[in-house]
Amino acid sequence: MRTWTPPEIPELPGTGTAPKLFNTATGRLEHPAIPEGRALLYVCGITPYDATHLGHAFTYLAFDIMQRAWRDAGIETVYAQNITDIDDPLLERAHDTGVDWRDLADGQIGLFRSDMFRLGMIPPDHYVAVTERIDEIAAAVRDLLDRGFAYRVPTEGAAGEDVYFDVQGASRDSQWRLGDVAPYDRATMLEFSAERGGDPDRSGKRDPLDPLLWRAAREGEPSWESPVGVGRPGWHVECSVIATEALGGAFTVQGGGTDLVFPHHEFTAAHATALSGTPLAHAYSHAGLVGYHGHKMSKSRGNLVFVSKLLNGTHPGQTGGPADPSAIRLGLLAHHYRSEWEWQDADLETAARRLEAWRTGLERSEAARARDLAAPDDAPREERASALGVIQQLRAALANDLDTPVMLAILDAAFDRGIDQPRLVADAAHALLGVRL
Repeated sequence: MRTWTPPEIPELPGTGTAPKLFNTATGRLEHPAIPEGRALLYVCGITPYDATHLGHAFTYLAFDIMQRAWRDAGIETVYAQNITDIDDPLLERAHDTGVDWRDLADGQIGLFRSDMFRLGMIPPDHYVAVTERIDEIAAAVRDLLDRGFAYRVPTEGAAGEDVYFDVQGASRDSQWRLGDVAPYDRATMLEFSAERGGDPDRSGKRDPLDPLLWRAAREGEPSWESPVGVGRPGWHVECSVIATEALGGAFTVQGGGTDLVFPHHEFTAAHATALSGTPLAHAYSHAGLVGYHGHKMSKSRGNLVFVSKLLNGTHPGQTGGPADPSAIRLGLLAHHYRSEWEWQDADLETAARRLEAWRTGLERSEAARARDLAAPDDAPREERASALGVIQQLRAALANDLDTPVMLAILDAAFDRGIDQPRLVADAAHALLGVRL
């Protein structure tokens, strides 16, 4: 799948430190293993049935900043992301709107690419749609059946039987154990399974938590011939296959929003481990969820703030015309990536004022620097912040679990005080935060 053009990232003097990150699976801040000096990152992508909203942007921005931190530390990064371009929500939206599901997906993928490009996000090196890997996913399901980690369930009204993953069998006979990723008790897992795409009440399953691996073809639904019958993939196994194909096993970080901890990331890891005998990732990193009008942004509720509308100046209640992409980034970066928070329409105005203050401070510092260069050597000079010192502070905050609110405060103070090498700090804001001054 075609991705988008990468942003230019300025080079800074010296190098930063690889960030310590919070690992959801262990509940600790850790330095995840970086095999062979390459940080390998997999982030779950969109289901393309609606436009990119700020909740999506907050998640992808977190992992954009993570890659910037690694790159600044001199670490090569390899980034993979999937697109769930065949799934129930997509098919339902296509049916409700009378649009072919493939056309709906193509249009929304194009809009997502545009939004990510305009926001200056680092694109994935491997950008893979599920429909591009149907054969590989079906082969993985066949392998799980052969290994005894999957079983068939008779399915009325389908051209064959659905295939489910055996949670208890895999917990007993593979290197994976239920709860390896998600730190929840069983009652919470059952609740989240029902809320997040699972079917705990499905009859014929060995355990209510067992996730679907392969959905046998139903009338009117897209389907593919495969070694496990005619049908289409379940949700979690697609990421198991796409991630390991792109990055191999035991890669550095598996990422996404906190709503993916269970069941999606738990069972993505389960399938991959059952197939390979090795853990999927060294660390699991999750961005907090963003609310709007009192509730988490969700397509079902409709309380969404679309990135494209902010960029085009058409979000209801938006004032001042189209949003500067850097202002949107600043509005999101004001919150730590693991925090749960609520977007207010005034947040964009606050971020725009901060961006303008930085740009004004940059101009003021450049003018002062020009005066210093033109003045005699013995002329008195204003005391200003050291650019190298500011960059050192920024790198320290970045290395501490990507603490962007602290980084913004550092830059607030620096631009307010004045900087001895202002362009160097502007480059740092661009390189480390993706904010153009």
